[in-house]
Amino acid sequence: MSAFERHRAPERRRQPRGGRRVGDKRGLAPLVLVADEDAHSLEMCETILAKLNFAVAPVDSIEKAASVVETLRPDVVVAHGHDVSALQRAAWPSGVAFVTVTDDMRDPDALVDAIRRAIRETTTLRRV
Repeated sequence: MSAFERHRAPERRRQPRGGRRVGDKRGLAPLVLVADEDAHSLEMCETILAKLNFAVAPVDSIEKAASVVETLRPDVVVAHGHDVSALQRAAWPSGVAFVTVTDDMRDPDALVDAIRRAIRETTTLRRV
């Protein structure tokens, strides 16, 4: 193809590029179940993850999250609360990745890195 023909080719700037892997399902984002008893941090976490193209299912209590985790089947559960062990036990049999928000993860970048790491580790274990 000559330079002139490339110049006349369809516009490529609006086409999505990069970031996808061969195994990714087209159009789907990882589903994150966010369980937080504090309304402000729940809303903040939901906003940050939605901006980064995660599908977010917010729940305002650990008990509600434990009851829906089996039917919702999220890719990862993010929990922040006093006692998250019930939710962790509910997520474990189905193989859902689990991230407990600690004071070290108040930085949004640290939280997102932990979520991505948990998703990668769970995906790697499923392939083996």
